[in-house]
Amino acid sequence: MTGNEFRALCVPATITVHDALQLLDRTAKGILLVTHEDGRLRRTLTDGDLRRAALVHVAETTPVAQLPEKPPITIGEEAGLPAAVALLDKHEIDHVPVVDKAGRPVDIVHRRELSQRIWLSSPHLGDEETAFVEDAFRSNWIAPLGPHVDGFEREVAAYVGVQHAAALSSGTAAIHLALLLLGVKPGDTVFCSSLTFVGSCNPILYCGAKPVFIDSEPGSWNMSPQALERAFEWAKRENRLPRCVILVNLYGQSADMDALLPLCERYGVPVLEDAAESLGARYKGRASGSFGRVAIFSFNGNKIITTSGGGMLVADDGDLVARARKLSTQAREPAAHYEHTEVGFNYRMSNVLAGIGRGQLRVLDQRVERRRHVFETYRRELAGLPLAWMPEPAGSRSTRWLTCFTFEGGNAAARRDGVMRALERHSIEARPVWKPMHLQPLFARAAYFAHRDGEDVAGRLFESGVCLPSGSNMSDEQLARVIDHLRRALEPAKAPE
Repeated sequence: MTGNEFRALCVPATITVHDALQLLDRTAKGILLVTHEDGRLRRTLTDGDLRRAALVHVAETTPVAQLPEKPPITIGEEAGLPAAVALLDKHEIDHVPVVDKAGRPVDIVHRRELSQRIWLSSPHLGDEETAFVEDAFRSNWIAPLGPHVDGFEREVAAYVGVQHAAALSSGTAAIHLALLLLGVKPGDTVFCSSLTFVGSCNPILYCGAKPVFIDSEPGSWNMSPQALERAFEWAKRENRLPRCVILVNLYGQSADMDALLPLCERYGVPVLEDAAESLGARYKGRASGSFGRVAIFSFNGNKIITTSGGGMLVADDGDLVARARKLSTQAREPAAHYEHTEVGFNYRMSNVLAGIGRGQLRVLDQRVERRRHVFETYRRELAGLPLAWMPEPAGSRSTRWLTCFTFEGGNAAARRDGVMRALERHSIEARPVWKPMHLQPLFARAAYFAHRDGEDVAGRLFESGVCLPSGSNMSDEQLARVIDHLRRALEPAKAPE
């Protein structure tokens, strides 16, 4: 519902029964909001109210102010969706108005939206996956390993343009193994992008190593070359060069490899490319995941393609990937019995999930195009509002896994929270941009290098950023619904306090 459509539902108590009936028919929302002269909500008016008036022969010229009325059932702007649902259920009604602190109507929650939730990024399955999964069941290859695991590894490696791949249970497991492959040991230092999901850096702790977090740069939201250079200079002075750098490609977009990789090469430090969110993205013609000594992908349920849960480790070095496979299968030695000389892990992907992945991979490019279309629709329809979209630098082609924006101007965090509350009231999921790792209590003692002195880019993006529903399976109608509610939620932001 647009702002104009909502305002059309707000009527004075002087409106007649006849005109109210016509307006209810024209707006087709099932409710009108009758207001006092000062704008406060006086009552709600429904088809049922007007039918009851007709049954007692109220004249059509009668003002609705003369109809029997009860105090309106409302919720405040700060209330969430559970409060609205509770009122709808308690009073067995289909609409509940939202009022501001002065009692003026600002929104309406409709029951029909409750069963039509729009998720941030829901799994998008098609027809291709079924054949692979059925084959796994027919052949009884349902346990870890099997022909679909082998096929999925080959196909992902070919898509990315690397030589080898190992299919694993999650992206986090892939990062853990990658750190071990690169020789990370207890007490080592590992550099990592701060603006990321905790799965990027929890494995540093698994290894007993110490994370050092690197800020973002404004042009891509990815790792800042300036911050990385200062971190290397500090590490060299302290005689604690990192064992590796975890370089995260955020929200479907590659980091600035031309600026970052030479820095790592200068200090002889390998790159672990965390491409969990960026399968299908490209940087100057090369696929995301093809730049690091080792790279990883995630196939979690919210990713651009999914195996419900899973990950992939890729590298050109066959020995590294062979060792990853060994470690991921409990590090079993080649013997007739179960022989173990080192600690291993249960990190392999099952043949069934790999079958899902093979089907998903066949439509990856279509999924990318749809998500880019979703982003472009948001950008076109919300042009002119006080927000800035996540930039796409020249030479990069983002998948727009998630469409993200930041608020411009003051009071950004409060405006961010207000917009998310407004969307959630209508059963639309939105989230803040990742809370940076250097602001997480878990990593309170970790070193952090900002983009510039006094300029914490990652912190600012968190304070002002919102991630919008971006799924490739969103219908045009769902996208229009999000845009309508978002536009209404953003309108007050034109004049921040």
